[in-house]
Amino acid sequence: MPALEAPEDRLKKFKYRGKDVSARRQQRIAANLQLRKAKKDEQALKRRNISQCLSYLVSQEPVKASLTLEDIIKGVNSSDPILCLRATEATRKMLSQERSPPLEPIIEAGIVPKLVQFLNVAFLPNLQFEAAWALTNIASGTSEQTQAVVKEGAIQPLVELLSSPHLTVCEQAVWALGNIAGDCPEFRDNIISNNAIPKLLDLISTNIPITFLRNITWTLSNLCRNKNPYPCEQAVLQILPALSQLLQHHDNEVLSDTCWALSYLTEGNNDRIHHVVAMGVLPRLVELMTSPELNILAPSLRTMGNIVTGTDQQTQMAINAGMLKVLGQLLRHPKSSIQKEAAWAMSNVAAGPRHHIQQLISCNLLPPLVALLRNAEFKVQKEAVWTVANFATGASQSQFSVLVHSGVLEPLLDLLTAPDMKVITIVLNIVSFFLQEADKLHEKQKLCLMIEEVGGIEKIESLQLHQNCQISQSALNIIEKHFGEEEDGGSFPNPGLRV
Repeated sequence: MPALEAPEDRLKKFKYRGKDVSARRQQRIAANLQLRKAKKDEQALKRRNISQCLSYLVSQEPVKASLTLEDIIKGVNSSDPILCLRATEATRKMLSQERSPPLEPIIEAGIVPKLVQFLNVAFLPNLQFEAAWALTNIASGTSEQTQAVVKEGAIQPLVELLSSPHLTVCEQAVWALGNIAGDCPEFRDNIISNNAIPKLLDLISTNIPITFLRNITWTLSNLCRNKNPYPCEQAVLQILPALSQLLQHHDNEVLSDTCWALSYLTEGNNDRIHHVVAMGVLPRLVELMTSPELNILAPSLRTMGNIVTGTDQQTQMAINAGMLKVLGQLLRHPKSSIQKEAAWAMSNVAAGPRHHIQQLISCNLLPPLVALLRNAEFKVQKEAVWTVANFATGASQSQFSVLVHSGVLEPLLDLLTAPDMKVITIVLNIVSFFLQEADKLHEKQKLCLMIEEVGGIEKIESLQLHQNCQISQSALNIIEKHFGEEEDGGSFPNPGLRV
């Protein structure tokens, strides 16, 4: 029985990795088709605060003259709280410039330790606010600039400010912690170990301004983000009920960041997927997959795509929630990025057992898949090729017949002229597999004629001179084995290139 071969990067992301491989292969027609997980993050890692907040904590008096960096250094080191406040406010305004804020000069001037110190001045909440805002914008920079904030001990006092009686101080601390958490797993885990999650969750209520809730949701999403390692299970279980609640919100930004958080939590192993699925959020995620807002549609689709990389049961739960009924319209979406994600999700379902493949057929998903193979951008076509490969190698004989007669052959064979050796290799393997399966069904001659009618033989023959040895050998093997002299006297074109 032939095996479709896959590039190395695909091998590492196989849907059933960790299962008993031999048992799994007994359910499948062929082996060695692997899936990869997308590594795309459209959500912003960090955000800089450049708005002029109208809070009572920000001085409404016009600044008579901007302070120089030298003035700021003197001010933050003064024993006079008023001078400290003015210098800190001037620092914040410098760092809030839309273009080229002087992050590095501020760090090099040694101002960060003073800003961290000011976070602890409880009797001057406006100083705490200005310091938190300045640190937020420094932490929005490079990893090295974020590290400059962390190494001065900013995390603990920022977490303490989550309990501030002054809402604006509290919100700015949330923002700063979001920037720090988004930088790397180490900083994220530092924030978690300082007991930030319960404090953040306590802030969620119907009484807070929507801008504040957006910042909390975004910071929670950054606490779910990053891998090597993933966030600890305890943190995930703390956050998930809040995310389930936020998923019912009406605000687009809240919904977007909540969906991104769930997409991060469904990366990795099946246990991580289980925690999310167990919250009962799948029907709502499917509903959000129909959103006209791209910033909601993309992460909800990503989350569901991650879920169907899990166990057969987890995939079935996604199907039961109505995922496949929505997938067809997403395969036809005008945005190629959505088409690609939808094809990737479909390929994960197609890698499952035959009753999952049957549900793909029942939901009429083959016609839009064929349309993608024929007309989509090449990055989408590549994902569609994997879907065909997964479908074919897991299908029953009747399902295989449906696939072959779905119109998939011509656009698939057209991709043999693609400028991508991996795609050509996979298509040749699919063609070889099709022919061997058709032979078992005593349908090989009919399939050979179908291939010839769409110009497939010429394309395969031309690949015998391809510079890649694997491709040229695969093409030669197909011609020699399936398009040579037949025992019954009938013939197809002789092996070798036509001149």
